[in-house]
Amino acid sequence: VQLQASGGGLVQAGGSLRLSCGASGRTFRNNGMGWFRQAPGEERKFVAGISWSGGDTYYVDSVKGRFTISRDNAKDTVYLQMNSLKPEDTAVYYCAAALGSWWSSQISRYRYWGQGTQVTVSS
Repeated sequence: VQLQASGGGLVQAGGSLRLSCGASGRTFRNNGMGWFRQAPGEERKFVAGISWSGGDTYYVDSVKGRFTISRDNAKDTVYLQMNSLKPEDTAVYYCAAALGSWWSSQISRYRYWGQGTQVTVSS
């Protein structure tokens, strides 16, 4: 059972990246999903979440209006479209599958984690 995050990279401030999170070994189409990020020396923090159907989404204030979380259950893939990137968005980004059908901001509510993908935003 594995989640694979990809799409990170180096981008200038104001640029865009699209992260993808694919599943292997089992399906997560019935699970809420979340994106978290961890900057050097900081704790891992919740960024955005999406319910199993995609009908409910949530963003932390710092990314609201710039990031969009979405999912394609036919492909068992979750996305994070990141626009207007800022240097403070620099972090390793992780996707995770929740224990139930809804997203949560709590790390303890996620069972499966991807390996992380580095996003670096230069000023």
